Amino acid sequence: MLDKITEVLTQIDDYLYYPILMVVMIIAGVYFTALTKGVQLRLFKESCRLVMEKSDDKKKVSSFQALMVSTASRVGTGNIIGVSTAICLGGPGACFWMWVMCILGASSAFMESTLAQVYKRKDKDGGSYGGPAYYIDRALHAKWLAVIFCIFLIATYAVGFNLLCSYNLQSTFVNYSFYDEKITPYIIGGILAVMVGYCLLGGGKRIVKLTSLVVPVMGVSYVIISLIVIAFNITNVPAMFGEIFKDAFDFKSIMGGMAGSCMIYGIKRGLYSNEAGVGSAPNASASAHVSHPAKQGLVQTLSVYIDTLLLCTATALMCLSSGVSHDTSVSGAPYVQNAISTVFGSIGPTFITVAMVLFAFTTLLGNLYYVDNAIIFLNKNRVPSKVAQIIIKLICVIIIFLGAVVSMDAAWALADITMGGMTLINLPVCMILGKVAIDVLKDYEKQKKENKNPVFHAKDIGLNEEELDFWK
Repeated sequence: MLDKITEVLTQIDDYLYYPILMVVMIIAGVYFTALTKGVQLRLFKESCRLVMEKSDDKKKVSSFQALMVSTASRVGTGNIIGVSTAICLGGPGACFWMWVMCILGASSAFMESTLAQVYKRKDKDGGSYGGPAYYIDRALHAKWLAVIFCIFLIATYAVGFNLLCSYNLQSTFVNYSFYDEKITPYIIGGILAVMVGYCLLGGGKRIVKLTSLVVPVMGVSYVIISLIVIAFNITNVPAMFGEIFKDAFDFKSIMGGMAGSCMIYGIKRGLYSNEAGVGSAPNASASAHVSHPAKQGLVQTLSVYIDTLLLCTATALMCLSSGVSHDTSVSGAPYVQNAISTVFGSIGPTFITVAMVLFAFTTLLGNLYYVDNAIIFLNKNRVPSKVAQIIIKLICVIIIFLGAVVSMDAAWALADITMGGMTLINLPVCMILGKVAIDVLKDYEKQKKENKNPVFHAKDIGLNEEELDFWK
C-alpha cells in the first residue's frame, strides 16, 4: 500500500516539474529579470549595504533579522542532502542548472518580497506581518485564492518540508556502527521532535533571535570546511568543471529522459533549497521594519545567493572535486560524508552530522514561523487561542517524528508536490502585480539618485492608501 502511494506521488512529482513548473519558473524568471533590468545583479552592491542598515526602532524586526528568518528556512538540509541527491540521481550538470535558476530566481525573490512589504498589515504593537496571502487578498481581491495558497503553505511547511527535513537528518547516521534501521530513526525522530517542541514555546520572537545567531555561524563554518576539501583536491578542479558543463549541455541525454535529467533535478533541488518564487520568504520579509518596500526586496535577493551560490555550490564542488563516486547507492548524506572523509578522515562524517543537526533544527523553526503566519490569515487575522496553538504545535511535532521513519522517495515527492502548488499560485500572481513592484523600484532608484534615504509613500506610485494598512 505504502509503495503504491509512493509510486503515485512520484508520478505526480515528475509531471508537475516537467513540463509545468519548469516552463512557469523559466518564463517568470526571465520576465522579472527583463522587467527590473536585472535588479538582482544591477543592484547587488546596494543589497549588501542594506543588509547592515539598522532599524530606527530596536523593538521591531530589522531587515537583517527578517533576512535571517527566511535564510533559516532556505538554508537547511537541502544544501547538503538536496545537492547530493541532485548530483547522484541527475548528474553533475545539475549544479549548472541550479546556478541558472538561482540567478533568475533572485529576481522572483525581489518581486515577491517587495509586494509583501507594500501590502503588509500592521499589528497591535506597531509591527507588521504579511505575505502572498495578503497581497493576493488586498491587490487581487481573490480571498479564495489566498485561502488555497495558505492551505498549500501549511501542507508544505508543516508536513512536506518537516517530513523531509527529519528524514534527511536521520539519514546522516546510516554509516555509523550503532545505526539500526528498525530503532535508530525512531530515536532520532523523537529527540528532534522534543527539541523543536520545546523551542516552539518561545513563539515567533524567540525564533527570530535564535536563527539570527545560529545561521551565520553555521553557514560560515560549513563553507570553510568545504573550501579546505576543495583546496586539498585542487588538481581535480579543472576536470570537475569540465564534467559539470559537459553534463549540463548533453541535451541528447537530457531529452532522452527529461524527468530524471540533470536539468530537472537542478531545477527541483534548486527550488527546494532557495525557495525563490515559492512564496515563503515574503512572510518573513513583511515583518521587517524598513522605510521603503524595495529595501527588503533587494535584501531578499541576497538570501537566494547565500543559499545556492554559496552553500549549495560549496557542497557540489566539495563532493565533485573529491573524486569519490556518485551514483544512486550513495545518494544523500553518504556521498557528502564520503567526500569530506577524503581530507578529514573519520572526523569528516561527524562534522556533516553536526552540520545537519544545526541545519535541520533552524529549518524546522523557520518552517513553523511561516505556518503560524498562514494560520493567522485563515483565522481572519486573529492569533488562534492558546489551546489551538498547542494542538497545532503538537501536530507539527508528531509530523517531525514521523518524518524520520518514512521512505526517501515519499518524503521528497510530497515536499516537491506541495512546494510546487505554492509556486504555481505565487509566481503568476507576482506577474499580474508586477507593475506595482516595478513602480516601487523606480521610486526607490529615483530617491537614491536625489541622494535621499528612500521613504515610501503609496500615493507617489498611484496606489490608493485606503487599500493599504501600513503605508498610510
